[in-house]
Amino acid sequence: MSKRNIVLVGFMGTGKTVTGRVLAERTGMELVDMDSMIEARQEKPISEIFAQDGEGAFRAMERDLVKELSARSGLIISTGGGIVLNPENIADFEKTGLVVCLTASPETIFQRLESDTTRPLLSGDKKSQIATLLKKRQPLYAAIAHSINGDALGPEARASAILELYALES
Repeated sequence: MSKRNIVLVGFMGTGKTVTGRVLAERTGMELVDMDSMIEARQEKPISEIFAQDGEGAFRAMERDLVKELSARSGLIISTGGGIVLNPENIADFEKTGLVVCLTASPETIFQRLESDTTRPLLSGDKKSQIATLLKKRQPLYAAIAHSINGDALGPEARASAILELYALES
C-alpha cells in the first residue's frame, strides 16, 4: 500500500518549509516545496511571475501542480500560503494525504518575514499587509481539519505532532 502524503498549508512564515524538512528527514519521504518547483519550472522567481504574468497565472500554475502532486504518494508537500484560495486544491490534497495547517500570530510572521524581500504580496508596509492578508484568509485556514500553532512549537515539536496525526489517520 502506498504512503499517504503529508501536506503543509498555512500563511507565509508559519514554518511550512522548515517543518517539511524535519518531516522528510524523519520519515525518509520526499519533500516537495511547491513554490520552489514552480520557480524552477518557470525559470524565474515567484516575484517575477507575479510582476510579469500576474497572480492569476501563478494560481493556475499552482492549481496544475496540485493536481500533479495529489496524484502521487509518499510526499511531504510544502504549499504556498495562498493554496487555500482555491477550495479544489485542499479537496484534492485531502484525497491522498493528511492536510495540516500551520498557524502563527501576525507578530511572529512579521518577525520571520521582516527582512524577506521575495514575497510579492508583501510590498510596502509589511505589518499592515500581513494583518490584512491574514484576516482575509483566516476563515480558509480555519476550515482545515488539522492545525498546529507554530508560535508555541518549534519545527521538531511541530513535526512530532504531525507524525502523531499521520499515524492516527493512516
